[in-house]
Amino acid sequence: MQTSTRRLAAVAAALLATTLLAATPAAAAGPPHRGIDWQPCPDAEAGDPVECATITVPLDYDRPRGEKIEIGLARRQAANPHEKIGTILMDPGGPGGSGVASIVFGGNPLSGEAAERFDIVGFDPRGVNTSTQVLCSEDALVPVALAGIPHDEASFEALEAANAGLTEDCRERTGKLFDHVSNLETVEDMERIRRALGEGRLNFLGYSYGTLMGQQYAEQYPRKIRTMVLDGNMDHSLESTWDFMSSETAPVEENFLAFADWCASASECALHGEDVATVHAELKAMARSGGLIDPYSGDPLDFYGLTEGYTFGANYPQYWPTLAEEYAAMLAGETLPGVSALQEAALLEYLYYPAWCQDWGWEIEDYDEFAALTGKLAEEYPNVEWTPYNTHALACVGSGIEHTNGREELDIDHAPPIVFIGNEHDPATVYEWTLTAAEQADGHLITYEGYSHTVYGGWSACVDDAVNAYFVDRTVPEEGLRCPNLDFPGGFGALGDQRAPGTVGPY
Repeated sequence: MQTSTRRLAAVAAALLATTLLAATPAAAAGPPHRGIDWQPCPDAEAGDPVECATITVPLDYDRPRGEKIEIGLARRQAANPHEKIGTILMDPGGPGGSGVASIVFGGNPLSGEAAERFDIVGFDPRGVNTSTQVLCSEDALVPVALAGIPHDEASFEALEAANAGLTEDCRERTGKLFDHVSNLETVEDMERIRRALGEGRLNFLGYSYGTLMGQQYAEQYPRKIRTMVLDGNMDHSLESTWDFMSSETAPVEENFLAFADWCASASECALHGEDVATVHAELKAMARSGGLIDPYSGDPLDFYGLTEGYTFGANYPQYWPTLAEEYAAMLAGETLPGVSALQEAALLEYLYYPAWCQDWGWEIEDYDEFAALTGKLAEEYPNVEWTPYNTHALACVGSGIEHTNGREELDIDHAPPIVFIGNEHDPATVYEWTLTAAEQADGHLITYEGYSHTVYGGWSACVDDAVNAYFVDRTVPEEGLRCPNLDFPGGFGALGDQRAPGTVGPY
C-alpha cells in the first residue's frame, strides 16, 4: 500500500519543528510589562516591531510548586496606542500550531478598529516551538508514517506497534511534560498568560483547535472573560468514533457533489459533458486495483492517496478547475507539470500526538472494527467515502496514552456573550460542530456561507465588521447573522486558511 504523502510530510515537519523560532528573544530594548520582558523577536525581519517573550508556568497544575516549563509569546502592539483598549490573546489552531510563528511571520490577524485599539499576543501552547517542547526522534516517527492506513489485521497491528514505539520514544525524550499537554493544561496556561499581561479580563481569538481552548477556558474561568471569538469550532461532545468520522466526511461528500454540479454547468470544466461521479468511481476502482498513476510524480496512487492528494480539493471552489484537469489527466494516463497543490499541505508538529490522544481518546479495537467503520462511510457517502481527517481516529491506536480530557457537552455559566463563527462548507471543523458548540454555550453565531476553513481576518467584510464591533464595543452580532459566500471556482484565495502561517496541526 502506498504511504500517504501527507503523512510523510508530517514527519518532515516534525523533524524541522525544533528549529522554528526556537531561539530565545534577542537582548535589546522594550520595557517589561506586568512581569513580561518583551524583546525583539530573533527571526523577525529587520525593522519589524514584533516582540517576543516567555513566561514560566507549572508543568503539573496538581503540583503548582513543582517543576516549571516555559510558554512562548509574540506581540504586535495596537496601531493607535493612545486609544488602546487592551490585549487580545490568539491561538491559530493545532494541536501543534504556533501562535508565535503566526504573529511573527503572518502579521496581525486583527483588522479595522480592532487592530487600531488592541495589542495582539500569540502564544505557543505547551509542547510547541518557543514553549518547552514535546520531542520525538526520527527513528520513532518514520514507522508511524510508513504504517499508513490499515488494509488488514497485520497492517493494523503494525500501526499499533508503531504508535506504541512512538509513545515510548517521545515520553523518554520529553519527560513528564509528555503526559501533561491536554487542553485542560493549556487552559490553565492561558489564565497565567492573562495575569502576566495584566489584563483584568481576557479577550481571546481562537481559530480551529484554538476554539477548544476558548470553550474550556470559558467553562473554567467564565467571569474572567471580556470578549471571546471562536472561529471554526471543535465539538468536544462527540460521543463515538463513528460520530467523529461521519461528521467529518459529510461536508466532503456535499462539497464533491457541488463540484460535480459545477462541472455539469461550466464549459470551462475539463470534465464538462462527463458524469463526474462516474469518472471518480472509475478512478477509485483504478486506485484500488493498483492501476492509477499520479499525474505529477508517475508513482502508483492508492485510494487514500487519491482522496488526500486530489479529491479533497473539492472542498475549495477555487481549486475546482485544477481538480477537473487532474482527474482528466489521471483517466487518460497523462502527465502534468509541477506537483499537486494539496500534497504540499497539512503538516503536523510533535505536540499533536500526545495532545490529541489526551483530548479525544478515539478507540478502534481492531481491523474488523475499522473495516466496519469504513464500510459504513462508503454506504453513507458513496462518492468520497473518506476524508483525510478520518486518519485522526487512528492516531491513538495502540498508543497507551491516557485520555485525560473527557468528552462532554459544554457547561458554561456566568460568562459574557461569546461569538461563534462557522463556515457552512468547512471540511475540517465542520459547520455542524460550530452549531452544536454555540447551542451548548448559548453563544452568538455568525455563519459564513462559503467554503474553506475559518474566515475572520480574511476576505469577508461582513464577518470582520461584526467581530470588530464586538471586540471594541462588545456589540453582539445580530441574531442569525449570515455573511455571503465569496469562494468561487478559479477565484481568489484558493485553499484559503486564515490561520496560516504558523499552524502545523490538523485543525
